[in-house]
Amino acid sequence: MKLLLIFGTRPEAIKMAPIIKSFQQTADFKLEVCITAQHREMLDQVLDFFEIIPDYDLNLMKPNQTLFDVTANGLKALEAVLNKSNPDIIMVQGDTTSAFIGALAGYYKQIKVAHLEAGLRSGNNYSPFPEEVNRKLVGHIAQYHFAPTQNAIENLVKENISNQVVNVGNTVIDALFLGLDLIKKRGEEPFEQFFTSIDFTKRIILVTGHRRESFGEPFENICNAIKEIAETYNDVQIVYPVHLNPNVKDTVNRILSGLKNVVLIDPLSYPYLIWLMNKSYIVLTDSGGIQEEAPSLGKPVLVMREVTERMEGVEAGTAKLVGTNREIIVSALKSLLDSKEEYQKMANAVNPYGDGTSSKKIISFLKEIANKPRN
Repeated sequence: MKLLLIFGTRPEAIKMAPIIKSFQQTADFKLEVCITAQHREMLDQVLDFFEIIPDYDLNLMKPNQTLFDVTANGLKALEAVLNKSNPDIIMVQGDTTSAFIGALAGYYKQIKVAHLEAGLRSGNNYSPFPEEVNRKLVGHIAQYHFAPTQNAIENLVKENISNQVVNVGNTVIDALFLGLDLIKKRGEEPFEQFFTSIDFTKRIILVTGHRRESFGEPFENICNAIKEIAETYNDVQIVYPVHLNPNVKDTVNRILSGLKNVVLIDPLSYPYLIWLMNKSYIVLTDSGGIQEEAPSLGKPVLVMREVTERMEGVEAGTAKLVGTNREIIVSALKSLLDSKEEYQKMANAVNPYGDGTSSKKIISFLKEIANKPRN
C-alpha cells in the first residue's frame, strides 16, 4: 500500500512526524511526503528537527498570501503530484487549508483519504476561522477517520460519519515524547544557554497567544491580566514568545515591555518550545496543540479562548477555559499560584488526548485495511 502524506504548516508537521518515523520502520507501506509549505521557515524547523526529507515541495508561501492564493495554487499543484505519486491513500492532518485541498485533490482523483485528528468541532463556523469549516469539509470527504477522543467520534456520528472511525488519541503526544527524547539524546546544553535570560528558580508561566479572533481589545485584556500577575507575584516569571503579527506584537510590547519579571522573546522553534514547556509551572495559551501537550507534562493549562474544540481537556480537568476577560484570567492564575490543592488537581488530571501510542494504532488500522481482500 502506498501512502502520500500532505501537510504545509508547523502544527501539521509536528503531528505528522511521529507517523512518518513509525511508517519508516515498517516494510508494509511505501510512504511519500508532500509539503505545501504555506508556512516556510517554521515548517522547515520541524522537518530539520525530526530529520524528515519531503518527496514533493510545493513551496506555496509568498508575501501577503491569502486563503484564495493557498487554496487555488495548492490545489492545482497537487494535481501534478497525484499524477506522479498515484497513492492508494492520501493522509491529511487537522483543519488547515492544506488539509482541505489535500482531501479535495484526493476526491477529484478518486483516491481514498485518511483524516488525522478527525472530529474536532467548536460549533462556530467562524471560530476558529477558517479551521472549523476546513475540518468539517475534510470529514465529509475522507474515508478513514482517526479521531483523538470519544467526543470527536460523537461529533462525527452527529454528522452521519460513522464508518471507518477509530479513536487513536492524538499524535501530538507521540511527537512531544519523541521530541523530548531527541533533545535528551542530543544534549540539553544548547537549550540551557539559549534561555539564560530566564530565572528557573521562579515559577515559570509560559504564555502563547496569537489567534486572530483576539486581535484588538481582547489582546489588551490578556496583556493587562499578565501585567497584573507580574506586578503581584515576585516569585513568578512570565515568559511570552511573541508572535510576529503586528496585531499581537505591538499590543504585547506596549503593555508588557519593561516589566522586570516578564520576558518577551521571539517565537520559538518546536524543540525549544517543548523544552521550555517542560520547565514551566503553568501554561496560558490560545493554541490548540498546547492544550493537548502540556497536560502530558503535568502542566495546568488556562485557555484564552471563548470556545474551544478541545473540551475533553476542560471536562477532564487538565485545562480551564478563561477566555479573554482580564478578571477571569487573573482569578484563574491566582487560584493556581495560591492553592497547592487547586494546582495539583489540574496537574495530576489524566490527559484525555492519549498516551503516546497513536502512531502505532494508526499503522495497525491501516495494516488491516491493506490486508483485506480487494473487490
